[in-house]
Amino acid sequence: MRLTEPRLAPLGDADLNPDQEAVLAGFRTGGRDYNIFRTFARDPAALKAFLVWGGHVLSNDNPLGARRREIAILRTGFLCKAGYEWARHVPIARHAGMSEAEIAAIKAGAGDPAWDEPDRALLTATDALVTDHFIDDAGWQALCAYFSEAERLALIFTVGQYTMVSMFLNSVGVQLDGDVTLDPDLVPRG
Repeated sequence: MRLTEPRLAPLGDADLNPDQEAVLAGFRTGGRDYNIFRTFARDPAALKAFLVWGGHVLSNDNPLGARRREIAILRTGFLCKAGYEWARHVPIARHAGMSEAEIAAIKAGAGDPAWDEPDRALLTATDALVTDHFIDDAGWQALCAYFSEAERLALIFTVGQYTMVSMFLNSVGVQLDGDVTLDPDLVPRG
């Protein structure tokens, strides 16, 4: 997390216009009435469009599969210092089959001994995408050894999506929801 206070507060029920109410209705009844969506709803058309693409990235249609998708999302969130993203996706990663040791190893990246070679290639490429917005030839060849074209594209799309989400969360200061806690390694400094 970068901020201890929101720059744009989540919209309260009394603040919602009909377009915002409509786009948030599914979250409010589906048990996912989160600060991210109530903040994003300040631009209901953008949230509506975001949900289509974000829904695809998070769906079973993502060729990476749930576990590797979550490895990429958590590593992206950690590198971007997006505490909200990390807090929301750790439970999803557990549900996708990641162990506590693997979740902890996300922080160290590809060099941690917890990872097999395909996961190392995925983490190395994720780091390259977040830090340089480019996968070099060696990184691409490592991905090609383990991942199909569809999986490689899905990795780029997933990291791109969650880099954007992290930028949004950090820049507007979306604060944690009451049901999750901030990882101590992502506490705002100064």
